[in-house]
Amino acid sequence: MASDSVTSCLSQSVHYMICKLGFEKKDAYDINNILSEKGEVCWQAVTEHVCYLESDQSVDYIKSIRSLGPVCESVDLHFKSLTKEQFAVQYASWFHWTNCTKLFLEIFDVLQYTQTTEVALGLMKLTSCLERALGDVYLLIGTDCPFLLRDLLASEHLAVVFGKAVMNVLIVFIGSPYGLNLRNVLWHGFASPQEIPAKYCAMLLFLTAGLGQLLQTYLLQTKCNLVHRPYVIFTSLDELDIFPGKYLTVSNFLLRYLNHETLSIAEELVKLSSFVLKAMLPFWMAALTAFKQNRYADCVILLLPQLEVGLRFLFTTTNKCPNRLLTAEVNFLSKVIYDMMLAKHLHNEEVNQLPAVLEEPAMASEFLWDFLNHQEGPRIRDRLSHGEINLETFPREVANQIVAFAITLLCRFSDEDMFAFKEHVVIKPLMKCASCYHSRFHPISRLKKQVLECMKSIYLWPELPAVPEEHVQTFKGFQGNDEAGTLILMLSEIVSQLQRYMPQNCCSSDDPVNSILTERLLIELGHRHIRTLYSPRPVLEILLVLRKISTQCHRVSEQVIASTKLRYKQWMNKTLRSRQRHNYLRMLNSIKFLSPVLRLILVLITLELANVHLVCKKNPFDYQQYLKFLKSVLQYTENLVSYTSPEKNKWDETMELTNKALIKIRRISERNLMLMQLVT
Repeated sequence: MASDSVTSCLSQSVHYMICKLGFEKKDAYDINNILSEKGEVCWQAVTEHVCYLESDQSVDYIKSIRSLGPVCESVDLHFKSLTKEQFAVQYASWFHWTNCTKLFLEIFDVLQYTQTTEVALGLMKLTSCLERALGDVYLLIGTDCPFLLRDLLASEHLAVVFGKAVMNVLIVFIGSPYGLNLRNVLWHGFASPQEIPAKYCAMLLFLTAGLGQLLQTYLLQTKCNLVHRPYVIFTSLDELDIFPGKYLTVSNFLLRYLNHETLSIAEELVKLSSFVLKAMLPFWMAALTAFKQNRYADCVILLLPQLEVGLRFLFTTTNKCPNRLLTAEVNFLSKVIYDMMLAKHLHNEEVNQLPAVLEEPAMASEFLWDFLNHQEGPRIRDRLSHGEINLETFPREVANQIVAFAITLLCRFSDEDMFAFKEHVVIKPLMKCASCYHSRFHPISRLKKQVLECMKSIYLWPELPAVPEEHVQTFKGFQGNDEAGTLILMLSEIVSQLQRYMPQNCCSSDDPVNSILTERLLIELGHRHIRTLYSPRPVLEILLVLRKISTQCHRVSEQVIASTKLRYKQWMNKTLRSRQRHNYLRMLNSIKFLSPVLRLILVLITLELANVHLVCKKNPFDYQQYLKFLKSVLQYTENLVSYTSPEKNKWDETMELTNKALIKIRRISERNLMLMQLVT
């Protein structure tokens, strides 16, 4: 099926629901029936248009949409009769509860010109901000706000504030796959610009103002204050900086971000690429225009649904699915997520062909999982669609990555005669980056980063200030503990056993716990590519424990660094009491073995991580034994955090703890139960 042949991504029933049903009643509706002389929404008159089934009193969506159609038309005409100033005077104060008054006033402007693409964009932004605001209202009574909009609208908490009948009106428009479902139809890329009637956007604008009026009454009665949750802020933008553009040198000229030449080529590609459905072309062009105009949130909001619909088209064609999967069906809309399209298998257990078409793992699969799905990634689509991001301060860096990625897909799915585009001096670097991409937010990638950060922390220990030896010798009553030397000997023995599993350039029989060699090992193994797609549950379970161990090791290191600096300063200033001086010297003695022990644990984590997929080869009994061992190491590191804390300072006890842990590690190694030992 060619992308040009797809004229709509709405099924016949959904198309009828959105594009025709609300236009069947031709009767004119008097706006004064639902708008008082004071400019307030007469909710009772609005809710009368929601119809219910006689059988179970649930909403009859067909009759409700048909009845509400003329009401929406009346609201749309009413708004068109107002100037911007009149609208602001009459309605602006009722939008304050959303924390997005400016946005709602801008949507009024959009409705005056009825440009289909802008109306669709306005509706997406409206539903996003409305959901966020309703979540804030929910938290006036409840604690954990529902993640899904349909669950939020159906909640008893909002019914208490606004009334059940009022919430049912919203459910007809945006809260059920059996209703208009405008939010999901747009955010998942099913509706083309011309398929969204502007009057529904006008009606939701009107209803939002009405909700503000009801909320004001509730807040006055209950003497509550509405608190808005803070927006999510992308803190590590450097991790999202994947595609060149920020520091891209072309012909000895430094380009900052995607420049106009790149965007002009992208506009040509949009018109020619088979990845773009012809009906959706206006969305693509509007997204690129928004980027040029520095409207980065608008750009990404427009682009993300188009990436989804393009991938859905590829999914259905490569897997030879029934054509209906391309369209918005009721039972499909409730579960349209990237997880399904990027899964390893289809529902019939056949292999999903889409990742292979996307040149898995480098191209779209890992990038999409990183930016949209992984819990520690930016989850851009979720955060935008649920109103968690301040649209006015949306970072250019993020938009840059999404647009650049979209360009690579446009090139990837274009005809061979477009070779010149792919080889263009500003496009070729983007394609190269896409082909080399590896996940940054999968638990495997996060663990690699954790280990390296912990390593850097531990390697600061030798540079920590220490009391001169002559000071220690003159301090009466302190004797060093020989156990530290015993522990280091056992440590060397364990490392010697593990050397056969390490790269040769990271081993030394003379000094098996050499810190420089450890660093080289961690860096080399950290650079090895480990498959992240389709990680089964046992792999994820092991990764979770390994990450917890790494986290505790880092906490120990940070505590040691902080305590050492503080105690040294106090020693030199002679402000330590006798007992504190003893404790400080015990700490210095403990550091001698804690450093190599923590390095050993990091090496173990890294070697096990490199072979983590082999855990699936273990039988259930061996798997449980292995998991039990890892949890014992975790318990050791947790105890170490407790003992090395400023509150406890149990430095002598750390030796006994460490001795038991090393014995256990040696025993497991001798029994060949580690993953690295399964390598043949």
